[in-house]
Amino acid sequence: MTHGDPAIHRYSGQAQRIALLCALGGTLASLVGLVWNPALFFRAYLVAYTFWLGLALGCLVLLMIQYLTGGGWGLLLRRVLEAGSRTLLPLVLLFLPLLIGLHSIYPWTTQAPGDQSGRAIYLKVGFFLGRAAFYFVVWLILGYLLNRWSTDLESGRIPRSTRRFRLLSGPGLVLYGFTITFASVDWVMSLEPKWVSTIFPPLYAVGQLLTGLSFAVATLLLLSRYSSIGVNLRPNHLRDLGNLLLTFVMLWAYISFSQFLLIWVESLPEEIPWYLRRTRGGWQMLAFLLVVFQFGLPFLMLLSRKVKENSPSLATIAGLILAMRFFDLLWWIEPAYPERTAWFLVLDVSTWIGLGGFLMWWFLRKLRERSLLPLHDPYLAHYLPEAVPNE
Repeated sequence: MTHGDPAIHRYSGQAQRIALLCALGGTLASLVGLVWNPALFFRAYLVAYTFWLGLALGCLVLLMIQYLTGGGWGLLLRRVLEAGSRTLLPLVLLFLPLLIGLHSIYPWTTQAPGDQSGRAIYLKVGFFLGRAAFYFVVWLILGYLLNRWSTDLESGRIPRSTRRFRLLSGPGLVLYGFTITFASVDWVMSLEPKWVSTIFPPLYAVGQLLTGLSFAVATLLLLSRYSSIGVNLRPNHLRDLGNLLLTFVMLWAYISFSQFLLIWVESLPEEIPWYLRRTRGGWQMLAFLLVVFQFGLPFLMLLSRKVKENSPSLATIAGLILAMRFFDLLWWIEPAYPERTAWFLVLDVSTWIGLGGFLMWWFLRKLRERSLLPLHDPYLAHYLPEAVPNE
């Protein structure tokens, strides 16, 4: 078993301590919110959990995409994506507070027992929990196999071939598409059970990919300042990463606008209120900020080749997108609840920090276990010949 980059061991210890302090501070603030207003806490927890689950699943999906498509960008991101996907395990346990607060989060849990409509049958608590268990089993199996095989490849226990990774990644992406479609309906769309949108599940999935990619790019560029992986970064690699970010930013904007346009043009009484609630009462300002800082500014900056080839600039853009992903989820979830207090945003942020601090500690712990480059990958010599170790 490899033991990682020595430089990462020096700096990750300090980063892990900071992450734990964030976890402690955010958790304490969240617990105060739990005592003060339990319903508000559980809703804030849903926002935070949705963000961090999206990061883990985004990393997992990008990992499968890279195995299918190849490219030097994927080799550089491989360890970050693997460590990010490994946060799925603690996220299974961290799903428990959502189960405890189920009645505070989802209005359909208090529906009349005699309601036998199709929507009511689908939104049964037992069925809801069974589906959630199925989603996690699928995601955990995919993440476990990809990480286990990667470790075996590094240690020489399996042949130096990526064929098994490709054979798993193709069906794995299909399974992800299937599970995330229903998960988006269960966990976010069902907050307003009468609202229907066939575009929302793809938007939810693209949002997760954008979260995972922006996190992986920002992390890689930060690591390049403190470790030997920086010497392997070339302008063409940075351009590839910038182009990928640009692609997913444009895809997110396209799907978001398509959903808005179709719902607004149809003007159906069950669908229009979803946007009305998110464009009134101050939420219109957040919608404007999302348009500007999650699409407009990144789009314009990533059109520039110089910006994409500049590591600090690209890292800043990735960090901005990552921050806006949290506010996008906040904009999706919080307006579903008519009753709020002036402190709900503080609780949302503190819960996000508390949950994220623990998960970042876990992420850094997994990241430091192995070398930052997949040194035994058969394509390393082709894409990054200077990184191939001397035998």
